[in-house]
Amino acid sequence: MESLTPNIFVKDMKATIAFYQALGFNIIMSVPEEGEDFVWVNMANGGVNLMFQTLESLGNNLPQISRAEGGSLLLYIKLKNIRSFFRM
Repeated sequence: MESLTPNIFVKDMKATIAFYQALGFNIIMSVPEEGEDFVWVNMANGGVNLMFQTLESLGNNLPQISRAEGGSLLLYIKLKNIRSFFRM
């Protein structure tokens, strides 16, 4: 496996960014690219990447993701030769 990056859904993007910046993370990508009203950010600290996204930014695209029963996130897994991995 090359990498595993969580996309964590948050209610307060500004507070989330401030918290992770205090831990040494920096924004490397965002939507929108400029401004302060981000709906998605990718933050990094060394080899650690975390993505944060507002639930509102998804609209009705992923109705199975909700905060009704605790936290929600998606995991993005980067894997070389995925077909051979699943043949094992």
